[in-house]
Amino acid sequence: MIELTDDFQQRAQDIRCVIFDVDGVLTDGKLFFDLKGNEYKSFHAQDGQGLKLLQQNGIDVAVISGRSSPLVEQRMKNLGVTNIYQGQENKTAAFNHLLKKLNITPNQVAHVGDDLPDLALMTRTRLAIAVKDANPSILGYCQGQTERLGGHGAAREVCDTILSIQDKLTPSVQLFCDT
Repeated sequence: MIELTDDFQQRAQDIRCVIFDVDGVLTDGKLFFDLKGNEYKSFHAQDGQGLKLLQQNGIDVAVISGRSSPLVEQRMKNLGVTNIYQGQENKTAAFNHLLKKLNITPNQVAHVGDDLPDLALMTRTRLAIAVKDANPSILGYCQGQTERLGGHGAAREVCDTILSIQDKLTPSVQLFCDT
């Protein structure tokens, strides 16, 4: 579980959108290519459930990634995520577009990242979270760090933590008991 400092809990209380990086956060960061140039990625099922839980509880989900992959597009669509920004060398432009689209402020946004290209968003959002295996140089810019590795349930850990702080996790779990 992410260490729940008073600062982290205060920042998480008003989060209305969580932005995830893809490679190294929603995946383990490994890139697999076959001899024909086809790319393969592995996504953790629990992370996907976490993204769905956020959305079911009124928290928007977005991905902003420096790379482009049809696999990411397909996975996000399967999860109902429509805020997909790929091939973003300048992640700030995508971030600003997202804020306008959702009519929210940076103080209502959390960002989950793992490396230097994520710093532009981590320093602009209310809550910055690094995955356990993030590059150490970004840790000083984060309010929290997951216990799980990127691509191995770290995103779910973030989702559950935010939902718990906002008193939305227990009702979500109860829904599954009632079905």
